[in-house]
Amino acid sequence: MKINHFGPTNNVNPYQRQLNKVNQTEQSGKKASDKLEISSAAKEMQQVSQSASSRQAKVDELKIQVENGTYTINPKEIAKSIVNFYDKR
Repeated sequence: MKINHFGPTNNVNPYQRQLNKVNQTEQSGKKASDKLEISSAAKEMQQVSQSASSRQAKVDELKIQVENGTYTINPKEIAKSIVNFYDKR
């Protein structure tokens, strides 16, 4: 015995339902549009990347000084910085 069309068979296939939705929006004249929103955190990260060029200029200057042998360090300032870092001042 074979039973055909038992139960609700309309729109059982999810792919067919999606196709029907797309066809309905095309027929109604509405076009779906994508929307992009950039979060404030992402905008802040973009600002940080702009300061990277000034940071790179400073690194290049230090490289030249090291290569020429004119780079000098102040051990007292380094020691103060280390102490301040670990003391969280």
